[in-house]
Amino acid sequence: MPEPVRVVAILQALPVRGVAVPPGQAARLRGSAPAVRPGTPLYAKSVEQLRSGRSAERMECTYVVWLPFDGLGNRILSMLSGFLYALLTDRVLLAALPPDSADLFCEPFPGATWRLPVEDFPVANLFGVGQDMEQSYTRLVGGKVVGTATNATAAVTPSYVYLSIGYRLRDRIFFCGEHQRVLRKVNWLLLYSDLYFAPSLYEVAEFQDELGRLFPEKESVHHLLSRYLLHPANPVWSLVIRYYRSYLAPATRRIGVQIRMYGHSSIPADDMYNQILNCSRQEHILPETTNDDDKAVTPTAVTGGDGNGSNNSTAIFIASLYSDYYKRLRSRYSTPHVAKGGGATRVSVFQRTHEERQATDNLAHNQKALVEIYLLSFSEELVTSGLSTFGYVSSGLAGIRPAILLTAFNHKVPETPCRRAVSMEPCNLTPPRGLKCRDKPANEEDLAHHIKVCEDFKDGVKFFD
Repeated sequence: MPEPVRVVAILQALPVRGVAVPPGQAARLRGSAPAVRPGTPLYAKSVEQLRSGRSAERMECTYVVWLPFDGLGNRILSMLSGFLYALLTDRVLLAALPPDSADLFCEPFPGATWRLPVEDFPVANLFGVGQDMEQSYTRLVGGKVVGTATNATAAVTPSYVYLSIGYRLRDRIFFCGEHQRVLRKVNWLLLYSDLYFAPSLYEVAEFQDELGRLFPEKESVHHLLSRYLLHPANPVWSLVIRYYRSYLAPATRRIGVQIRMYGHSSIPADDMYNQILNCSRQEHILPETTNDDDKAVTPTAVTGGDGNGSNNSTAIFIASLYSDYYKRLRSRYSTPHVAKGGGATRVSVFQRTHEERQATDNLAHNQKALVEIYLLSFSEELVTSGLSTFGYVSSGLAGIRPAILLTAFNHKVPETPCRRAVSMEPCNLTPPRGLKCRDKPANEEDLAHHIKVCEDFKDGVKFFD
């Protein structure tokens, strides 16, 4: 693998209306978009409309404001989904970045900004509003403040609406075509989500054709969006490059192992370690040893090392809040063995941090997490934890299908240690299942082909080719 370069735009796109549009879309809109970023007269006009308390018809620009919610992986996935929604609805994407996220990413749009000036924004308390906010779309529909022509009684359309699309999915009707037509009349949408809801946008009939044109290969949605939108800030990127050059670049093969434990599915470290080894043997990922304690089946020569290795070397990078698995794997590969066929392989094991606990409200913690997401993404092989948005982002950036460790629900070790992902797309863990919409449905045959159950969660859905 060549040395990683600064993330570049995979989609050759033009900045239009404050968001980036892939070529087919750009050709249709090129030249029609005024400057609508914060600090421009049109943005000021839109903010004044927001202060008025009502949405105005024929506004020259409308907005989606992304709000931070949950951990870094969730934030990245919801941000990408919000960006995609902005593309589909011709809105400007703005990000309300708190101090814990302010210095993670560069500005993605040349000559513009995606940062919402929070201090001057008319809507107060944007951070930590919770999923049951009073101004959520479903509550406004229930109160007949907004809605379809048959049930809305309010004289004016409100100036803004919250979209509560978190794991509780309070605004599941958002995914109905008839409600998308209502939302077109609202100039400001405040998106509060921790989900990768992009696959569920494909189930909205009016979005299906456009998504098909933008992404002929459905499995590439996250990969292309993330490689286009996410540009690590210089402090983050310098840490990535320094670590990569020092420890991972010398190896001829790189393997990433990402381990996340949840309270509802925690198991002893011994069981988790054995699950990793069993998964590796099943999918032929980690180098095998002749150590009887590990009960290996394929003898391969390994030695401990510092990464400055030989012509045939492997670097294993561990991303975990805890150091236990790093220590175990380092010990496993610390003693030389005879290689199959007499060859020699150097195996080195690395872990950059072990924070012990997640601290999403801390900028330094988030910077370290983002560094490790990118270090994982330079792997040729990945083992990731089921349900982990951190793992989803890493494999999506890498553009590979990981081996996903199955979750030990109810603290019971799964009989099958892992499954090889069929699609590198992230899972939408809370799709709007059973939603009844009045609008025409999307093409059912096409949906059945491209939207299927996730490999690691039977209640989730994801894109497939």
